[in-house]
Amino acid sequence: MHAKDILIDGFGRIQEEVHAAVDGVAPEVLNASPAAGANSVTWLIWHLTRVQDDHVADAFGLEQVWPSGGWDKRFGLGLPRLDTGYGHSPAKVAKVRVDSGDLLSGYYDAVHAQTLEALEGVTAKDLERVVDERWEPPVTLGVRLVSVLSDDLQHVGQAAYARGLPQSAAS
Repeated sequence: MHAKDILIDGFGRIQEEVHAAVDGVAPEVLNASPAAGANSVTWLIWHLTRVQDDHVADAFGLEQVWPSGGWDKRFGLGLPRLDTGYGHSPAKVAKVRVDSGDLLSGYYDAVHAQTLEALEGVTAKDLERVVDERWEPPVTLGVRLVSVLSDDLQHVGQAAYARGLPQSAAS
């Protein structure tokens, strides 16, 4: 198995978990903060998707799906156009709301498609290419992709937990 195949499998698992976290869930559950200052399911899925979109597009020299696919307009969040949610205050987290999980999963699916397309042509040598020199040591494509996978998996796990809290409280 090639490294790119492992990455493709990993991003596929994120897609499955995103759908599991939002499909068929009422907007009031998606948008609810599970505790004061905590992130909602909506914010967590939006944020992990924005980070994947931003980082993959940057690493491969692509345009982000958020503006190019009109997702920024569909969400209509009133945030800066290329905001990824990094460092959001509770007030900004609260601005990230949806009327349906379909909007979240649709955006993730579009980012996922671009990610897979970018990964299809990746070679082992490509994974060694430096994509960010602001860090010491500089970040390679391989490290960036694993970082995105790790971040996404953490956030989708948080979203799954937050989604289950209302059900736990009711029982």
